Amino acid sequence: MITTERLRLRPLTEADTDWWVRLHADAEVNRFVGGYTREQAAARLHAIEQQWTQRGHGLCAVELRSTGEAIGRSGLNWWEEFGETEIGWTLASPYWGRGYATEAARAVLDWGFGPLGLKQITAMIHPDNTASAAVARRLGFTFLREDTVIGRPCVVHALTRDDAAFR
Repeated sequence: MITTERLRLRPLTEADTDWWVRLHADAEVNRFVGGYTREQAAARLHAIEQQWTQRGHGLCAVELRSTGEAIGRSGLNWWEEFGETEIGWTLASPYWGRGYATEAARAVLDWGFGPLGLKQITAMIHPDNTASAAVARRLGFTFLREDTVIGRPCVVHALTRDDAAFR
């Protein structure tokens, strides 16, 4: 579990299926990362649990420390097809613009570059998601390439451990 001043991040499990479906049903969230049926969500969360077991990291629920309410997700995801570890952040739209994404992502980067010893982390962001691109810039990420992930276009940004040390 990772904690920050306002947030707690805990590993996602299949028990989060209904919440995952609700998060991705938010129209503002859905336009950037897509929606899930209950079956798709359960399969995705099962894969996340396997990644935690196999790689020692994965995606986390982002909860408010003050209430325990889950407001989004963040964490690290290994993409076999790219040979890259990606950081992700997705918050329910009522929580946008409050600095939670930056706070969660900064804690995940510290974990990835610190105890996990990763040398580079990427961020795959939909080209129209200007808010997430701004978070990436704030964290020190720079453009790496344009690509496609899960059938959606994305702009891939990268941050190395050496560059992160200067942020």
